[in-house]
Amino acid sequence: MATAQATDKNPGELKDVPGWFPPLDQVLFTWFLERQETRGFRGDLLELGAYMGKSAILLGQHRQDGEEFTVCDLFGGDAPDGANQAETAKSYSSLTRQAFERNYLSFHDALPRVIEAPTSVISKEVAPDSCRLVHIDASHLYEHVRDDIGAAHDLLVPDGIVVLDDFRSEHTPGVSVATWEAVLNRGLRPICLSTQKLYGTWGDPEPVQEELLAMLRDRTDVGLSVQKAAGHVLVRTRAQKGMQPPPFPRSRYYTAAEAPKPPTPGAAPAPAAPAVSARRRPRSRVRRIGVDLLPPIVTRAIRRALAPGAQGAAARLSR
Repeated sequence: MATAQATDKNPGELKDVPGWFPPLDQVLFTWFLERQETRGFRGDLLELGAYMGKSAILLGQHRQDGEEFTVCDLFGGDAPDGANQAETAKSYSSLTRQAFERNYLSFHDALPRVIEAPTSVISKEVAPDSCRLVHIDASHLYEHVRDDIGAAHDLLVPDGIVVLDDFRSEHTPGVSVATWEAVLNRGLRPICLSTQKLYGTWGDPEPVQEELLAMLRDRTDVGLSVQKAAGHVLVRTRAQKGMQPPPFPRSRYYTAAEAPKPPTPGAAPAPAAPAVSARRRPRSRVRRIGVDLLPPIVTRAIRRALAPGAQGAAARLSR
């Protein structure tokens, strides 16, 4: 996970919330959660590591009546050890609980249950066998991720889903080791892989994989491949260029850009002022009065004398 800048501006849309939650993972989160809901699959939601709330906001949209959504994060507080403290200072120095809550309340009327503490406390705060989905996106250090995976195993209901972030980023080898250790030695069964996340279960992945593959094969914006390794079926997904996230409600602060105002019906444009000829300038007020007061015969003679052609002839004769 790279470092992102926080902002004090209220987000208008989910894309405006700082953080790392690509369109493909938004599609997969939405699909897994909606699949559970349409099948009457109930259980609480849990996120370990929330940053500015981007994924939490989507998760909160799927909390059903009677379910609890819990978020656990240090939010810039004291880490349990020196390595974790150094990691927090480097990658999350701009993170505050106030920023998370501001972003979350831009989209929801009430906050989730927020635990401002190391994720090591979560097994004492959430009941065993109570969660239908756990998203792990906290520390990148092996020991912490290993323990977070163990907690998820105990907190998930049978066939619940765990999502592990940054399982194959070059700067998070501890997450990779803890993830594949869980797959090879701790009974975790992968369902699918995105560029950033592994989606898995300690239940039977096959029925979910079949439905997921059917959905993905109907999409033209997702690259797909299926591989086998160490007895596991690995469904690999990647976003194609131009992939868009699923529709999501805008925040209470959203304002549409103002469209240009159309012209008033029936209003004719103001006529342009006539150009003044350089050779025919308006008559002065004195000349107009003089012409009006002189006898007509004198007026005609004056006009002939002042005509451009007559003036030119007079000039030539005077040479």
